Amino acid sequence: MTRRFTVTGTNTAFTCVHCGLEVQPLTGGSVRNHCPKCLHSLHLDVFPGDRAADCGGVMVPLDVEQHPKKGWMIASRCQRCGHVGRNKAALDDPRQPDSFEALLALSARARE
Repeated sequence: MTRRFTVTGTNTAFTCVHCGLEVQPLTGGSVRNHCPKCLHSLHLDVFPGDRAADCGGVMVPLDVEQHPKKGWMIASRCQRCGHVGRNKAALDDPRQPDSFEALLALSARARE
C-alpha cells in the first residue's frame, strides 16, 4: 500500500461518539481523529487523514506507545472490524490538547 497524503478539508470539528465532547480541529496542519478527553475515535482512515476507510466503527484506545520520531502514539482497535491503528497524540495543541491524564490512565490500564 502506498502512503496517501492528508485530504484537504478533513481537519474538521466533530462530536465524540463515546463521551459527547465537542472536538475542535487541530492547529498546525495536522488532522485530529480522536477525542482529546477519552481518546476514542471512528475508523475513518486507512492512513491518518485520508478518510479512505469504509468501516466507520468505533476505535477503542488500547495502549500508548512512545515512537522515537513521532512521540506518544495512541493504539486503538475498531469494535466493528478489528483493525488496529496508531495515531499521534496531540499534547501540544494550543486550543484543545489531548488529556495527559487520559494517556497515563490508558498506559496504566494496558500494563495491568
